[in-house]
Amino acid sequence: MLSKIFRKDFLFKNIIFITFGLMVLCLSIFTDTFFSVTNAQNILRQSAMIGILALGMTYVIITSGIDLSVASSLALSSCVAASFSSTAGTVFPLPVAILIGIAVGGIVGGINGFVISYLGINPFIATLGIQTAVRGVTLVYTSGRPINDLTDEYVSIGKSFIFGIPTPVVIFIILAVIAWFVLAKTKYGRYIYAIGGNEKAAIVSGLNVKKLKASTYFINGCIAAVAGIVLSARVAVGSPIAGEAYDLQAITAVVIGGTSTAGGTGSILTTVVGVLIIGVLNNGMDLLNVSGYYQKVITGLVVLLAVIIDRHNVNRNH
Repeated sequence: MLSKIFRKDFLFKNIIFITFGLMVLCLSIFTDTFFSVTNAQNILRQSAMIGILALGMTYVIITSGIDLSVASSLALSSCVAASFSSTAGTVFPLPVAILIGIAVGGIVGGINGFVISYLGINPFIATLGIQTAVRGVTLVYTSGRPINDLTDEYVSIGKSFIFGIPTPVVIFIILAVIAWFVLAKTKYGRYIYAIGGNEKAAIVSGLNVKKLKASTYFINGCIAAVAGIVLSARVAVGSPIAGEAYDLQAITAVVIGGTSTAGGTGSILTTVVGVLIIGVLNNGMDLLNVSGYYQKVITGLVVLLAVIIDRHNVNRNH
């Protein structure tokens, strides 16, 4: 049994779970409050928004793509949804406001998908440009001012509890289960893996690669909108600068979770673990009173290590 555990291939395949376990063990030893219910709720609540974003990003990265515009999409969607739930203007029914916000995210994702899949623009360049454009649209829509006076019903999305669990965490769990099922148990999920594994082979096999690839960006945009709505509800304001750097954190979580930037491999389960690793890491550094400057250094090194491991696995598989 021990020889199996310490085999090199076993360690590489399960390094994400081993790392998470070691982090939890160390923090439980060196801090007194890590295992408290309150701290667990804080970790989950803080991880929920990045976690939601990371779900859609997993789909995109599995196709060997990337989306740098999700933070801007999050901000625009949250501001639009919040504007229809603000007592300073006309208040729409909550489901309508939410659907409008998600539709906005879907439009941004659809534009990304069209530009990348049908116009052949590099995903990094395309989404970088759309990131700036969408952030500008958000500032125009809000006149650069936050949207306040949100209804209690809207705010409850981010601040309420369901069976003692913060609502944002419940939303994250539900979306994670759906994302896992679609990716692991449906033809669509198998097609997504096929595109990331070998796009030319997928085309020869008769898959509509352009449509399928574009759909992942659409899904990512819709999920980013949900994250934006949850975030604006949690802070009770629709901010045009919301979510800055969230896109990089979502990508970090996906890569740490073992989804290869080369495409074709990855899973929702490991992405969730990657999100928790980031959440536990940030929480642990706060509990240990690590300076914010050093926190950035440590987080950067963790990302670099994840990329090195990813590159090692890609080279080994080839």
